[in-house]
Amino acid sequence: MQDLVKIKRALISVSDKAGLTELGKKLVEMEVEIISTGGTLGKLKEAEIQAVSIATFTGTPEILGGRVKTLHPKVHAGILFKRQDEEHLAEMSRQEYKPIDLVVVNLYPFEQTLANPEATHKDKIENIDVGGPTMIRAAAKNMDAVAVVTDPSDYDNILEEMAKNDGCLSQATRKMLARKAFALTARYDKAIAGYFASEQGETTEDFNLSFSKIQDLRYGENPHQSAGFYRLNGFRGVTLADAVQHAGKELSFNNIADIDATLEMILEYGEPFAAVVKHANPCGAASADTLAEAYRLAYETDPLSAFGSIIGLNRMVDIDTARLLHKTKFIECILAPGYTDEALALMRKKKTRRLLSLPSIAENLPAPAKMFKNVQGGLLVQGPDNIDLDVDNISIPTQKKPTDAEMESLIFGFKLVKYVKSNAVLICQGKSAVGIGMGQTSRVDSSLLAIRRAGDRTKGGTCASDAFFPMPDGLEVIAEKGVTAFIQPGGSKGDPDVIAAADRLGVSMVFTGIRHFRH
Repeated sequence: MQDLVKIKRALISVSDKAGLTELGKKLVEMEVEIISTGGTLGKLKEAEIQAVSIATFTGTPEILGGRVKTLHPKVHAGILFKRQDEEHLAEMSRQEYKPIDLVVVNLYPFEQTLANPEATHKDKIENIDVGGPTMIRAAAKNMDAVAVVTDPSDYDNILEEMAKNDGCLSQATRKMLARKAFALTARYDKAIAGYFASEQGETTEDFNLSFSKIQDLRYGENPHQSAGFYRLNGFRGVTLADAVQHAGKELSFNNIADIDATLEMILEYGEPFAAVVKHANPCGAASADTLAEAYRLAYETDPLSAFGSIIGLNRMVDIDTARLLHKTKFIECILAPGYTDEALALMRKKKTRRLLSLPSIAENLPAPAKMFKNVQGGLLVQGPDNIDLDVDNISIPTQKKPTDAEMESLIFGFKLVKYVKSNAVLICQGKSAVGIGMGQTSRVDSSLLAIRRAGDRTKGGTCASDAFFPMPDGLEVIAEKGVTAFIQPGGSKGDPDVIAAADRLGVSMVFTGIRHFRH
């Protein structure tokens, strides 16, 4: 492989026009002939940059609405021929084909189209690039003699190198550019394959995922672990990758994990809702008529655990809510759709508190089609736990039936309990959690933890369980503290004993038939 390659002819065909005119001007100044296509050619011409159309270069017009323009032997022979091969050189001479030394191509915006909720299937298909990947792969394969540029952020670097080296690019640069080119086409094809897999609505035999790095993180869960934050390419739902940070220190690995758990919770509720989260578990949550009241109630669930927490809010933060948040002793991060100017000015006064806005929280974007969990050497894939509770199809096996107010509280609790690590039991007063028991190895231990945290607030409250009570003991310890209504999936062989205990203690119980394990 020769070290320096002189760039004499460039083919430019880009969807992303960022930096295009500056690139074109500099190449012309270095006496590089430019060949271009369609909209790229038009942009260059507007800037009075001399360029040859692809149709002129190949002697064949662009056809089929632009679907076929660069798929031509003159283009690919010009890119692929071996510069040191006598047979290749003779063939190029016989055909009167010209060499192409630089290929500047980026692809139709398939991933952006995929992320657009209004894009149709036809839109997505038309944004599958064919000629672009073909040229990119050809140029990257022949990196011995050709440079391929797929990222506008590389324009300045290659121009600077060419200016220093009499219009030449080095072997090291060509290798680096080829690596980036193959990474791009691999990611692009994975996004397309993923789209077709999602259209089938099932997990497929081969499952392709593609991610783009957003940022490096200082470290992972612990200081000795390296970490980074990546975006799932083509994801169309609400994602922290789109959040804007307005104040505070850099986010950590644990911050992002906890904020993501918070995001799931606040997307669950339509009314004003606030969640207080520690270690991916809610330690407080409430709905109310106003956001400020929802936050006050959520914080009061467990003020001790709220120290150093993540706060999630599903409404624009107003000044009343901001005043309550500002008085809270120590908050790691706050996530909301946005902040009024007055609220943001007040909350920025605590310099270390991280303030994030994510406007898509307020939009009705689709839920993720698949959820992923890494295991050693593999990946678990499942659909999201987004089944709606159909109140008309629940069963009430107990003699006592819940009141309307109790039922409203039970439904609130059953929505929330699916975001609590199993085994999960939580006690509510109205639409406010007052005692949360999570992550215990027995359901009765989770029940006892919820009781301890609720204290006197158990009286007249309701209880939600993420899975069935296998024995009466969990229900009994809670009912004996004054809870009057329970909601759980049912389905245990111990159901008759649990129902009998509920009747003996004079409480109502609802069976949903839906389990909400969270591991």
